[in-house]
Amino acid sequence: MATSIHLVSKEGVFQEIEARQHRLTADEPENNHGTDKGPAPYELLLASLAACSSATLRMYADRKGWELGTITADLKFKRDPDGNETIDRVISFSEKLAEEQMERIRDIIEKTPVTKTLKRGTPISTRFE
Repeated sequence: MATSIHLVSKEGVFQEIEARQHRLTADEPENNHGTDKGPAPYELLLASLAACSSATLRMYADRKGWELGTITADLKFKRDPDGNETIDRVISFSEKLAEEQMERIRDIIEKTPVTKTLKRGTPISTRFE
């Protein structure tokens, strides 16, 4: 699997991003030198994790014939004074699941692709042209 994006930055911290045929923006809030025209990079990171988590759980539940109802995800990125970073992820379903189903869901959420990527710390290579 290979995935790519293209980004153009003309001034400031406002970013224009292309992902396949989709256009996204990223920016920083005004209190962090931005113009607040889009989500901040860490917000996009959280959104990626939330979207992957929800989509994976939905696909798994659909295969099992389980009704999850509406999936809600609330994520928060935190950095403590020592620089330790954590992400808190809270997932809820509008439908009630049996405890056996919830045990499996707890296992599956830890195996979602973006969760695994973040937890293993993917190497990044950079070159300048």
